[in-house]
Amino acid sequence: MARPAFRVDAVLVQAVIAGALSFAHLHELADAAGQTGWKGWAYPISVDLLLVAAWRRLRSDGPSRLAWCWFLIALVASLGANVATAGFLDLAHPPAWLRFGIAGWPALAFLGGTLLAHSHASEEPEPVRPAPDAPVPAAAVEPEPVPEPQPEPAPLPTAEDTPALLPAGPASPLPAVPAALVDHARKLAADHHARTGSPIDTDTLRARLGVPPQLADAIATQLT
Repeated sequence: MARPAFRVDAVLVQAVIAGALSFAHLHELADAAGQTGWKGWAYPISVDLLLVAAWRRLRSDGPSRLAWCWFLIALVASLGANVATAGFLDLAHPPAWLRFGIAGWPALAFLGGTLLAHSHASEEPEPVRPAPDAPVPAAAVEPEPVPEPQPEPAPLPTAEDTPALLPAGPASPLPAVPAALVDHARKLAADHHARTGSPIDTDTLRARLGVPPQLADAIATQLT
């Protein structure tokens, strides 16, 4: 199996060149501020390591204020060294604030590296809120039909409510009709009129009530 040909990655070469230049500028700035010997070489290593640690924290755990804070601090230190060595500062006579910043950098870098390495458990990710349910269109909801209340049937008249029938004769008056029987007859007449559209006749009323013809005539007279 043939091995793939070696290819030079232009992006990687560019990163190496930029890193070497930034490393050299940081060393020059530390050396000008009085950090000579191995301390002048340790200063750029500390800045670059803090920058890489903050960027790795952003890539692995997602955006956080802690990682962004230390990433910007390391970026300002690296970018400031590149600008300072371009002739904006007199490195032969560095100002007091530059000496103060270079001397205090180790403690600041140690604090940042410790927080980035040991603060995973303290930061809790925000809970993912469930997406709200889509509203149901009003047209899709059909109201359930409400059943119409059925009227309670009136109690049928008993034998005690029905008066004794008088003997039939040409001069016999109409018998007295109980009020409950009249009310029941009115409901039957209203139901008949609602179904047929015509008033109930005496024969139909007598058949529905089950009463004698004379009593049906008396009830029909009170319904008119």
